[in-house]
Amino acid sequence: MLFFSKMKGGGQSPPSVAFSEIAWSWVGAFLGITPVAFLHYNLFSGDDLVYIIGSFGASAVLIYGAVRSPLAQPRNLVGGHVISALIGVIAYKLFYPFPWFASSVAVATSIAVMHATKTLHPPGGATALIAVIGSDKIHDLGFFYVFIPVGVGVLIMLAVALIVNNLAKSRKYPEFWF
Repeated sequence: MLFFSKMKGGGQSPPSVAFSEIAWSWVGAFLGITPVAFLHYNLFSGDDLVYIIGSFGASAVLIYGAVRSPLAQPRNLVGGHVISALIGVIAYKLFYPFPWFASSVAVATSIAVMHATKTLHPPGGATALIAVIGSDKIHDLGFFYVFIPVGVGVLIMLAVALIVNNLAKSRKYPEFWF
């Protein structure tokens, strides 16, 4: 019975967000995703490189919409994605005949290693999973996936977050680096 009673909640809903925070979040996400998407669709669409992955959308929510969250800080953004990308590629290479198993190993191991390295960033789990379930284009990148799209993409988004999140008087980013 205690187990199910934990599921009823009990806390309060978070407070409403001021319009200025909503606007800055929108501006940050727009400006952060734009260069990564532009590279992907305009400059490199004819080659085998990929510059944008789905987990970047989730990172945008954190680094532009929840700037004070420990999960949104540079250490977590960069470390979480890079570590998870590496683990995802390794899981795919070791267990590709069993994608269901490779997927589970990639995500679970990424979470454990992000915890151990203090780089927990929820979109990192998706980055690891994309390395396993992604297209042939992703698989063909091999360990290059860790650098492009993951490394370059998160560094671009981090640079935009440092600029945009510090333009507003009500924001400060980052809260910490290491």
